[in-house]
Amino acid sequence: MKLSTITSRTLLAVSLAFASTLVAVVPAQAAAPMQHKQVAGFYRTMIGDYEVTALHDGGGLIDSNLLHGDPALIQSLLARSFESDPKNVSATVQGYLVNTGSKLVLIDTGSGGHWGPPTLGNLVQNLKASGYKPEQVDLVLLTHLHGDHAGGIYKDGKRVFPNATVMMKKADADFWLSKEIMAKAPEDAKVFFKIAQDGAAPYMAAGKWKTYEGMDEIAPGIAPYAIPGHTPGHTGYMISSKGQSLLVWGDVAHVGAVQMPHPEISIVFDSDSESAVKTREALMVKLATDKTMIAAAHMPFPGLGRLREADNGVGYDWVPVTFFNLK
Repeated sequence: MKLSTITSRTLLAVSLAFASTLVAVVPAQAAAPMQHKQVAGFYRTMIGDYEVTALHDGGGLIDSNLLHGDPALIQSLLARSFESDPKNVSATVQGYLVNTGSKLVLIDTGSGGHWGPPTLGNLVQNLKASGYKPEQVDLVLLTHLHGDHAGGIYKDGKRVFPNATVMMKKADADFWLSKEIMAKAPEDAKVFFKIAQDGAAPYMAAGKWKTYEGMDEIAPGIAPYAIPGHTPGHTGYMISSKGQSLLVWGDVAHVGAVQMPHPEISIVFDSDSESAVKTREALMVKLATDKTMIAAAHMPFPGLGRLREADNGVGYDWVPVTFFNLK
């Protein structure tokens, strides 16, 4: 009994001494350095047999004074979405890559770094990160020729998508490519004309710039969808496969926190504000009723979701997709 007691005490003392030695010789671990990096900005979903990849061009801030409506209502809606600075409301830009199995179609191209803050212009980088190359794109469809949708088609005067034909509604091309209209435009709007004209030039020279007027399918399962008002030829694209559909709607809405519950609120970027509001109101009724999936350039990335009528009967709620891995 006495030997057992001594042995236990001795072992305890040795263990404590050993532990204190470890504490003494193991160096303290410094805090891990911050990485200041984000994951690549792409997200995939399937529409029937078609693979759709949302491509993040970047984020920025927008002044809520650009919205046209009751200022008090606008500020209350922003506050409800935790947007505390009315002059710096969060915004995103994205385009959508559609692989039909036979064609690779890019709908809108981001800013290309030609417009907006330096946090924009990342669409091509994210296209590459998603496993594709610019030279694989067969067709580029533009919803309209504003710089944050069409700027990504060119860089240093050259085509970013060398094997692609670029297409858009004729009315939009006729407007933004007009030197006469540009000369009469306000100074702060001329940048949009310049981006459109600089972007079109190398594709025109290569015979790769094409406009359309009808609404027939441009590629199998991809058809123009009239969404007038935002610009003279603003057009969405309906993607359909195996009974499923997705509407890439361009600039139907810019500030979801405001324009989803109150689609009657417009924005300064609309060429025809009255028409844009009527279009938005009618389109939201249809999309909510049909439960159609939407690809929205300026809703939070990936900008994929559906509309449903708000429970309070005022406007709509945006229901985003849920992230999951494709197999």
